[in-house]
Amino acid sequence: MQLDYTHLATLAAILRCGSFEGAASDLSLTQSAISQRLKALEERVGTLLVHRTNPCTGTDAGRRLAAHADHVGLLEQTLHADIAALAPLPQSRLRLAVNADSLATWFLDALQQLPDHLFDLTIDDQDFSADWLKRGEVAGAVTAHATPITGCDSHALGSLRYLATASPAYMARHFAEGVTPATIARAPMLRFDQKDELQKHWIKRYVGTATTTTTAATPPSHGLPSSQGFVEASLRGLGWGMNPEPLVRAHINAGRLVEIMPDAPFDTPLYWQSSRLLRTALTPLTRAIRQTARLGLRQGGRQTG
Repeated sequence: MQLDYTHLATLAAILRCGSFEGAASDLSLTQSAISQRLKALEERVGTLLVHRTNPCTGTDAGRRLAAHADHVGLLEQTLHADIAALAPLPQSRLRLAVNADSLATWFLDALQQLPDHLFDLTIDDQDFSADWLKRGEVAGAVTAHATPITGCDSHALGSLRYLATASPAYMARHFAEGVTPATIARAPMLRFDQKDELQKHWIKRYVGTATTTTTAATPPSHGLPSSQGFVEASLRGLGWGMNPEPLVRAHINAGRLVEIMPDAPFDTPLYWQSSRLLRTALTPLTRAIRQTARLGLRQGGRQTG
C-alpha cells in the first residue's frame, strides 16, 4: 500500500502538537487542510488514526504510522548528508523510549551531542521500554533486555546502581528495630508506577518474607512517577525507595539520606537497542549513547539486577 508522505507528516504533526490547530500552525496550513489530509489518510489505511480528544492522541495504527514518517525523515537526512548537492532538510525527529531514571541521570548528556536532531521521548520502565521498539513506534530504546529484538541491534551500556534510601527520621520511625520482613511489610515505600518492581526485587534479595506471610513483598506504597520526586519524597520522610546512586550520593554523604540496609546495592544492566534498518542513520546517536553510558553507568564488576 502506497502512502502519501505529506499525509503522514500531517499525522505526525497532529500527534506531536496534540491538536489540529497546533499541527496547522506547525505546517503553515489551515485547519481545514489538516483535517482533509488526515481524513484522506484514514480512508487510505481503512482505520481510525487519531483520537479526537484534548489533547489528540494516536491509535495504535496512528502511532506506528507517525513513527514511520519520522523514520523516513531520518533516512532522508542521512541521504542529504551523503549527497551534498541536495537542498538542506529540516531537523530530523527521533522517537526514542527511555526509562525515567536514565533520563534523570545520564541520557540527556548523549542527546546534547546531537544538536541537529529533534527528540520525542517516551518514558517507560526499563523492563517494558523495548515493547515500543517491537511495535515499531520508536527508532531505539534504553532497555533491560539484552537479547536483540527482531530487526534490531543491541549494545550493552553498563549498569545503573540503585540504593534503598530513606531519611534518618523515617528510619527512626519505621526501622528502629532494623529492616526485617515484619518491619518492611508495614513501612510505606515509594513506587514509580504499577510497572515498578525494583523495590519488590530488592526486598526479595536482601530481606525476604516473613514465614507466615508474603506481605513483605508488597508493603503500603506511594505512587510517585518522578525520579527527582522520588528523591524529594525520600528526603521529606514520605517513604523509602530505590533511588539511582547518582541522584542521592551527595545526600547520603551529607547525612540527609541513609541506606536502609548497608552494602545492599541493586544494579540494573541497561542496553541500547535500535532499528537495524536505520543503523547508518542512527550511528551518531548510538555512538553518543555508548560513549555517555561509559561515563554515567557502572562498567563491569558485580551486576546484581
